[in-house]
Amino acid sequence: MNAERWDEAREGRLSEAALRRKIEALGYIVSRYVFPRRTRFETHTHEVERIDAVLSGRLRVSFGARSFILAPGDYICVPAGAEHEAEVIGEENVILFDAIKVSSQTFQPRQETVLTRIRSRLRIP
Repeated sequence: MNAERWDEAREGRLSEAALRRKIEALGYIVSRYVFPRRTRFETHTHEVERIDAVLSGRLRVSFGARSFILAPGDYICVPAGAEHEAEVIGEENVILFDAIKVSSQTFQPRQETVLTRIRSRLRIP
């Protein structure tokens, strides 16, 4: 597991649109968040593969004893089920792209839950 760095010589000037295009081209759905300084996310996991990409500020992402400091343009892939924690470091807010991997299974659990609720209300076997 490694952090990927923005390469201005190859990818051009970092911008919100350029970083979003890069992450979407990898097959992810991107959501944008702003986290104030000193925000901390305790150890947790996710059911699907994700990418955390920093547009501004600095974010420390830790997987047990291994930590990565993400600066503007950097991103890291967080595998499904991987225990990790994160913390905004420094005095600047972090603008973060939180992206989930798109697959045929991405929305399956939610669809099954909705269908289960509909069936139970209509009493369809």
